[in-house]
Amino acid sequence: MAFTSRLRRSAVVPVVASLVLVAACSSGESSSEPGVTSSPCPGSAHQDRGCIYLGVLSDLENGPFSALGASMHEGQVAFWNEVNRAGGIGGYDVDITTNTRNTSLDPRLHRTSYAEIEPQVLALAMSFGTAQTIAMLNQMDADDMVSVAATQWSGWNYRSADRNLVLSAGYSYCTEAVNGLDWFARAHYQPRNIAVVAYRGNYGGDYASGALKWAIANGATIADRIDTGPNGEVGNQDEPVAQILAAAPDLVLLATGPAETAEIVGKLVKSGFTGRFLGSLPTWNAALLQTAAAPALTALYNYTTPVDSWLGDSAGARHARAAVDREPSNFGYSLGWAISYPLAALLRAAAENGELTRAGLRRAVVDLRPDGEGMVAIHPTGAAGPDPDVEWSSVFEPDKTAPMGARAIEVGYQGQTLGKLNLHEPCTRL
Repeated sequence: MAFTSRLRRSAVVPVVASLVLVAACSSGESSSEPGVTSSPCPGSAHQDRGCIYLGVLSDLENGPFSALGASMHEGQVAFWNEVNRAGGIGGYDVDITTNTRNTSLDPRLHRTSYAEIEPQVLALAMSFGTAQTIAMLNQMDADDMVSVAATQWSGWNYRSADRNLVLSAGYSYCTEAVNGLDWFARAHYQPRNIAVVAYRGNYGGDYASGALKWAIANGATIADRIDTGPNGEVGNQDEPVAQILAAAPDLVLLATGPAETAEIVGKLVKSGFTGRFLGSLPTWNAALLQTAAAPALTALYNYTTPVDSWLGDSAGARHARAAVDREPSNFGYSLGWAISYPLAALLRAAAENGELTRAGLRRAVVDLRPDGEGMVAIHPTGAAGPDPDVEWSSVFEPDKTAPMGARAIEVGYQGQTLGKLNLHEPCTRL
């Protein structure tokens, strides 16, 4: 089935125009390089251009993050459509639909799908799933396959962990927890007894590690660190709810999926819990406002993201809005748009070097400085580690009257704790 929605094609976005290149090589030349052809992209109106094929491996259906993954894909499709409308890159249009595969976040399906599309693509526009991507790094290294990260694991910010293969934008889950707790302490109250409910693995582990680092730096206690999984694996969240009630925290941090968030919040509040909840980006979906937990979520829950809001004033947010003719289904659209900046910059650099090849992309990735147009902070690629001074958070609260069911209450927030932690390696490793 098709995983893309109808996207408006009526106006050229100025930022994408800045990515346009004078052709580095004639689009009429033939090429044996994987993912680069002299023939036009399927369905392209630009018959004078060749085609750059990018792959997508994402949770688009039947997985724990399908709503987020599908919306992120819409954002990426919109981004690259605007690149093509503005002239393409190096005499080529960019295609990210032909080699899109749904993995449902299944590691085996991720691996087989990679093998299926690898011969046909220059790079991956998205590899959804931290563990899934890490498991493929050896093969990606052998294939010179650069990818955009669709997750915020802290390892993507360290070249020692990602081998200069994975492009990322925004903060890590670890940073998200630290910055989010700083904001929470300023906006609500200083938490002293914190419970963390998190998926097993790098997503939950990274977020929980950040929470622990914040607690140590600010004299708080982690009352309980509770591992869980998607309801499709564990059945329900009764055990985490019972553990939280026994620990009696004043704040619950969540690094789960939306379904688990609604269940945990709803059951805790129904059981008399009076503290608040702070969640990572993947915990939210506007559909939660249609659940029984909606009143509790609206009253007691916030979540954070590394990207400007849909209604944001940044140039990137304005361009993302202009690219479609309707409000997206959820915030993933903006995230998908934002994480595409680094790969666009990399393709531009490789084209300027006359090396639109996999090896050329890897050479160009060193010390590249992509511009996120104020929509997202992007660390220089190839840097040894992240710069905490440039990382910031957007904070949201549920609001059924707001776009995508949530209202931004602060954008560009930077706390004080992160700069004191002296982070020099990923917060978690497999």
